[in-house]
Amino acid sequence: MNTLEDLNRSGLVDEITMRNIGQLCLPDIQEYSPAQIVSLRKKFKLSQAALASIFNISLSTVRKWEQGEKKPAGASRKLLDLMERKGIEALI
Repeated sequence: MNTLEDLNRSGLVDEITMRNIGQLCLPDIQEYSPAQIVSLRKKFKLSQAALASIFNISLSTVRKWEQGEKKPAGASRKLLDLMERKGIEALI
């Protein structure tokens, strides 16, 4: 974003473009620990299989997340964030 601000100060990028790009900049999504994943799943009364189905991933992936063998990344991390902030209804 600093480069963009420099371009704005020099007159190469206008305020409208700055606002539009600013709206596209999303905050970083937190990482989820195994305990957080279990807690979130239980909060919504989901089995591991149900969570896997909603996220369109394998049951073994959910198990590995909860055992700490793997970490959710990319779209899965964003889905966990969305589920935490907006509820399971946002995903189904």
